[in-house]
Amino acid sequence: MSVRIRLKRFGTKRKPFYRVVVMDSHTPRDGRVLEEVGIYQPIEKREKQVSLKVERVRDWMKKGAQPSAVVRRLLNRVEKVK
Repeated sequence: MSVRIRLKRFGTKRKPFYRVVVMDSHTPRDGRVLEEVGIYQPIEKREKQVSLKVERVRDWMKKGAQPSAVVRRLLNRVEKVK
């Protein structure tokens, strides 16, 4: 089973927000989740857009989970802040 760290969409038509989740790469975007590791709110101010459990993300990556391109950019943004 290949595991991905990717976004799961919530919200309404013009007000989206996303949960950063760990899930099997073959499941649909809004399918079954192994673990929720953060939130991404693109409409908020830049400081409040991303909230991640960085230790859990690193733990999943050590186990072999691959982040999607968008999640990789979010991780880089969070790492620069610290």
